[in-house]
Amino acid sequence: MTDTPIDSSVAHTARVWNYWLGGKDNYPVDREIGDRVKALFPQVVDVATGDRLFLRRSVTYAIQQEGIDQFLDVGTGLPTANNTHEVAQTLNPEARVVYVDNDPLVLAHARALLTGTEQGRTQFVGEDLREVDAVLDAARETLDFDRPILLTLMGTMGHFEHDQALELVRAYVDALPAGSLVAICDGVFGDDGGAAPDANALEGMKLWQEQVAQPYIMRSVPEFGSYFEDLELIDPGVVSVFHWRPEPTEVGSLRDVPQYAGLAKKA
Repeated sequence: MTDTPIDSSVAHTARVWNYWLGGKDNYPVDREIGDRVKALFPQVVDVATGDRLFLRRSVTYAIQQEGIDQFLDVGTGLPTANNTHEVAQTLNPEARVVYVDNDPLVLAHARALLTGTEQGRTQFVGEDLREVDAVLDAARETLDFDRPILLTLMGTMGHFEHDQALELVRAYVDALPAGSLVAICDGVFGDDGGAAPDANALEGMKLWQEQVAQPYIMRSVPEFGSYFEDLELIDPGVVSVFHWRPEPTEVGSLRDVPQYAGLAKKA
């Protein structure tokens, strides 16, 4: 478990993301960088919103279509609205949720995350997601790894080089029982089907790399798709996030943003 102090002098991914989502758990430095990036790349707020929307939709699909009642949210970030346990336990009060994050500010807000239903259970694991064995050992206190689980990795794999990210995804997937689901959402740029970046977007990414404590690496579409190798992709497959099972009222007004999503099932 981390004992790293909170540094309010340097912008932090979780806090900037929280700011873009309308949260209040951030510092002036986070808001400054968030505003500068947003000025260069206004779509970044849609990216953050779409990520949260996909989380809600994938949790809803897991419960309503697959009957899954266990959730492992790795790299959860700061709580805002529609947190995993809120969505899951609204639909199934007996749902069990494990959050994983080692950010000190997230840990400071663990009590907010740990408020679930009386019937279900919500646990917070303060471990580095790279310590897969430690994370899984702790998660087994709440989750039954003999029954299907939904694993969510929202906006987290971009913080690693692709080979390491792929290794981490596979390590977690290998630990899941058959019938489990894997939901991943991350940034995708490229000329091979991803939303191509303009000069301002590239400048915003450069600013992020220089000013935020956790660098972020955009993927190509094939790189992102490789996370789901040997898994059965749920329709519509790997798509820009707002195109993943949109509500009927959204059809015709969907936005293409450089944030891709996919949900897949382990046989």
